[in-house]
Amino acid sequence: MIDTGNTTWLLVSAALVMLMTPGLAFFYGGMSRAKSVLNMMLMSFASIAIVSVLWVAIGHSLTYAEGPGALNHFIGGFDYVGLSSLIGEIEPSDGEGGAGYPLLVDAGFQMMFAIITVALISGAIADRAKFGAWLIFVPVWATLVYFPVAHWVWGGGWFELINIGGAGVVDFAGGTAVHINAGAAALALTFVLGRRKGFGVESMRPHNLPFVLLGAALLWFGWFGFNAGSAYAADGTAALALVNTQVATAAAIIAWIIVEKLRYGKASALGFASGAIAGLVAITPAAADVTPLGAIAVGAVSGAVCAYAISWKFKFKFDDALDVVGIHMVGGIIGSLMIGLVAAEITSGSSGLFDGGGVSLLIVQLIAVAATIVYSFIATWIIAKIIDLIMGFRIPEEVETNGLDHELHAETAYAFDELDELEAEAVSSSTPPGEETASSQAKA
Repeated sequence: MIDTGNTTWLLVSAALVMLMTPGLAFFYGGMSRAKSVLNMMLMSFASIAIVSVLWVAIGHSLTYAEGPGALNHFIGGFDYVGLSSLIGEIEPSDGEGGAGYPLLVDAGFQMMFAIITVALISGAIADRAKFGAWLIFVPVWATLVYFPVAHWVWGGGWFELINIGGAGVVDFAGGTAVHINAGAAALALTFVLGRRKGFGVESMRPHNLPFVLLGAALLWFGWFGFNAGSAYAADGTAALALVNTQVATAAAIIAWIIVEKLRYGKASALGFASGAIAGLVAITPAAADVTPLGAIAVGAVSGAVCAYAISWKFKFKFDDALDVVGIHMVGGIIGSLMIGLVAAEITSGSSGLFDGGGVSLLIVQLIAVAATIVYSFIATWIIAKIIDLIMGFRIPEEVETNGLDHELHAETAYAFDELDELEAEAVSSSTPPGEETASSQAKA
């Protein structure tokens, strides 16, 4: 029978995770330059459209269906293609308050994870990617990279075969499959597309910090569905994940602001927003495997380290425009590895080094992290390079200079010309002949 409580929670969680991608669009859009904000936001919305259809067609099946023979360790099969076979099917109750939900709810919930993973990558290549090339990249990358890696983690793939001293890979809600995967892919794309014109020389500061804060707030809100929803039940595990998500994020903000204050002498709105995302990323794989105090430690380490990591792009000369590598890959690595240190047996049964579990869990986490980085980086580089050779991935220099919104979409986010004309008309109508206001003199 259907457990209405668990089903309701999964439905709500799916909606919360769906909200995260529009939130990401605002977060990335605000961090972009004014002349390319629409393009940046559309890359996220395009991911929603393309991945949703692709997930129904083949994505859920390749992630969760049993694959053929030994290939099942790498990728799923085709039993769930089109999702028709899931209609009316129910995950049986485990007798302890878990499961009892329609399988289509699970498919819908995991669809939202696939969507935002692809959208996360776009921030690294802001201001310089052809929109058409991005539309090709999205389904190819999702099929060849996200679906296999998600299968490794959650669908019965080879991660489940790793066992050292009784310890297996722990990734509660997507530290490897989502954040490290997207971050490694973002790094690969920066090498294929190269640096923006003026990188390291011109100011490329966020054009709309209120957008950034709004996006961070929507992401934070949606992340409760991302993490607590991954309990797949309205139970104590969901409660622990919710609390851990909140306190890890708060600790990361505090740590980020301290580092920012020490380095630059001031705390910034962008620092608050970036610190929040760093904490959310890091606690994702560990949300149900650490105590609230452990979650605070995870968040604090992530906030401090990621605050430094975002500047590595200038040292190593790769143009990660909106810090996908510095926050998502680095934050995902920290969260995944800290499980091996602070996981507590009282939560899920896994014990990290500080809980008397030795180094076994840390080693298996390191294997999962390394495998995800290597596969995602290499596969993404190959995909992007082929697209670049066939149709070109990077826009021409003049398009980059003029702005992607006008050149690629025939739109602008802000009607600057119309505002200038209205201001000029207002000045003209209110100024007596022969006199000029300070404003009109300044414009002249």
